[in-house]
Parts: sequence; structure tokens; C-alpha cells
Amino acid sequence: MHRNARRRRPDARGGGDRDRAGCLGVLLAPPAFILGLARDIHESRHRERPGAALDPAITRVQTARTLLGIAATLWLLYAYPLREGAGAVLEDKLVEALVSALVLVGIAPLALTAFVLAARPHLRLVYRRRLRGPLTSLGALFAGVLLYGFGPVLFEQFDGGAGLLVGLAGSVLLLAGGLFTLASAVLAVHHAFRTAEVHDVLPPLLSPVLVWVMCVVQLLDSPPVTAPLWVRVTFLLGPPLSVTALSAWELRRLQTRHGLTLRGALGRTPAVAR
Repeated sequence: MHRNARRRRPDARGGGDRDRAGCLGVLLAPPAFILGLARDIHESRHRERPGAALDPAITRVQTARTLLGIAATLWLLYAYPLREGAGAVLEDKLVEALVSALVLVGIAPLALTAFVLAARPHLRLVYRRRLRGPLTSLGALFAGVLLYGFGPVLFEQFDGGAGLLVGLAGSVLLLAGGLFTLASAVLAVHHAFRTAEVHDVLPPLLSPVLVWVMCVVQLLDSPPVTAPLWVRVTFLLGPPLSVTALSAWELRRLQTRHGLTLRGALGRTPAVAR
């Protein structure tokens, strides 16, 4: 009996660890599902299109630029005193992500419309068929914003016992909607609302417009840290200049390595749509 009891003790401890891991998994499962859903909706699938430009070098350079920008921002926040608390700085960054998405919401439909209308008639039908991805990304972001913005108004219509249950359910939905909206804003900007599914040249054309608009927006706002003027100017102009340079390089590489140009995409040269 004693030997059997001793043998069961490690299993009991292991069972406790598994229970804790299971509880943690249950808590993390809903956010992971929401983030995965947002990624599946907003991630561009242009690589699945026949003739799409598959260039790992472009992906590596974009990733390196993103990581460098994150590292530079963290260094700035660490090296100089914050004008506000850390919570306020984080809130400003979240608002900045949402503003970027809203700016792109205004730019992307106009750019797509102009692109399709400027294409030769035999290409317009091709590009219209490819609009499903961008429209899905735009619609998902709008749905998240509407749920998060107008959800409380709908849930306030219930009172009494039903109101309590509806309120709890509404709180869960609002948290889920807020997380989905934030993830959608970040991913939609990163993938340029899946405009690459229409044509590969569109994201590098849209990105500089977005970052320069955001540069103007940041110019009207106070900097998050108390830093010398040259540091603030560097961090203000660094993102738009680097993104513009990267976009120019990407367009050049698409032309030299894959034969893709804006004129070719519009059918203004002998090149075909790809």
C-alpha cells in the first residue's frame, strides 16, 4: 500500500501542473482564437494567385525594417523621460494604430477605384474579381468598430435580471470586439487591406502615402518623451523616409526581378496582368 501511494504522488503533482496548464490554456484560448481570426481575415493571400511575385528578399527587408522600428521606439522610451505615464503612452500608441487604419480606410478604396478605372477594359474585370480580399478586410474592420462603438447602446436597453445577464454577455462581447478591432487595425495596415491580391504594386504605392499622412498627424501631437529637437525630428521623419525608400526599392525589384510595373498592371504596356 505504501509503495503504491508513493508511486501515485508524482502523478498527483503532475496532475496539478496539468490542471494549472489547462486553466491557463482555457484563459488564453479566446484571445488566441480572436487574434487568429483577425489574422486569417486580414492576411494577404496574393501568393496563392498564379503569377504573383514570390520574393523572400522583400519579406525579409520588410520584417527587418519593422523590427528596427520597434527597437528604436523602445530605446527612445527608455532613454528619455516620458511626458506622461506609461499607460498614457500605450494608449497613444493604440490610438495611433487605429488612426492609421482609418486613414488607410480612406485611401485604399480611392486607390483601388482609380486603379481599376485606369486599367484597360480587358483588365478591369480581372481586377474587379480580385476585390473580394480588400472588401473582406475593410468589412471586418468596420464590423469590429461598430460592435465596439454601438454595442453598449444596445445592451443598455435591457434591465432587470435579463439586463444583468445581457450586461455580462455584452461585456464579454465588447472585450472580444475591442481586441478584434485593435488586431484588425494593426493587421489591416500591415497587409494594406490585402490590396496585393489585386496587384503586387499596390501595397508599395499605398504605404508611403499612409506614413506621410501619419507624419503630419504626429506633427500636430506632442511627442511622448522629453528629448532634444534633433532626436524628435529623427523619429518623426525616420518612419516616412524609410518606408518611402523601402517602397521605391520594392517597386524597383518587382520591375527588375518579376517584370511588374504600374504601367504594365494598367495594360499601358505589352506586359500582362499578373
